[in-house]
Amino acid sequence: MITQGITLDGLPPGHLNAAIMPPMKAAEILEHPLFGHTTLALPPRLKGKVPVAKDRGGSLNIAYEVHGNGPRHLITVEYPAPRKELLTPGFHPESDKPLGRYSTSEMARDTLEVVDCLEWTLPRQLHVVGVSLGGMIAQELGYWENLRNRINMVSQTFTFSSFLNAVVDKTSGIGNTIASRRDRLLTPESRQFIPKSPDVQLDDIKERMFSQSWLDAPAEDGNFPTNGDWFAAMELQKRRDVEGFTRKGFICQAIAAGWHHKSPEQLKELADKVGRRRIQVLHGTVDKMITPPHGETLAQELGGEEGVTKIIVPGRGHVLHVEELDMYNKALVDIIEKTERLT
Repeated sequence: MITQGITLDGLPPGHLNAAIMPPMKAAEILEHPLFGHTTLALPPRLKGKVPVAKDRGGSLNIAYEVHGNGPRHLITVEYPAPRKELLTPGFHPESDKPLGRYSTSEMARDTLEVVDCLEWTLPRQLHVVGVSLGGMIAQELGYWENLRNRINMVSQTFTFSSFLNAVVDKTSGIGNTIASRRDRLLTPESRQFIPKSPDVQLDDIKERMFSQSWLDAPAEDGNFPTNGDWFAAMELQKRRDVEGFTRKGFICQAIAAGWHHKSPEQLKELADKVGRRRIQVLHGTVDKMITPPHGETLAQELGGEEGVTKIIVPGRGHVLHVEELDMYNKALVDIIEKTERLT
């Protein structure tokens, strides 16, 4: 296993020592003149919807976007970072969200049908980047798709192979197993369905997703006092899209994450098919959403010391691609370039 410990040296002076300010209240954020301008709209080169799952209980329409032009084909599941030629299916707010039991394996099959529609069919053509629930779907993509040998790289960030693998002792009994399933499904975002004030909901989500040092630091764009305020503004803006982000869709996705399972035998088969040197696992040491032992277990079950790249980032939480964007992008570029040199 190639293990990289990333330090936080080199951050701007005062980044971690900025004066701690109380978080803005939801009402204050809604009145902020720049509320609604927290994200940059990046128009895609191509977008559309693909009917999928016709033979699997469907059909339903999966929306997708393709950003950029180039020989590299990057599939991001959940997190769009438009560089090269990039496909972002699966979590698009314009996708259908029917009521039903979702699973990570079915979501992976949906994604593959979109890829087939785009005719991305060459060997070792696909670079798969999965974040959180998307990392679980990336495991399924690697497991099923490399029967056709199309995947060149799989990068998985703050995810797990099975919730039980890392947190339930084998001697702990069925009671603890049930409790673990229950606790996993009660994620910070799913707790928003329990009646609470918006301020309490936002504080809960921020506390579980981000490191406190990042939340307290000044917002990089300068439009809000702190990173925590900037995220709260983005979260409140997202919730206004009542058609794109529904409670029904989120609950179904949360259930899919809670019941995701890939056995050690399946992960070994995945690594054998894709190739261990083509797999990367990233995790933050203060991730409270999916705790660090899950990342350690996933990396070990994918191959241990046999070539899997494991990057552990001290002092960072569940949203590494936001807290350490430059480092995260470099890690992706490095493994893409490395895998493209492999035969």
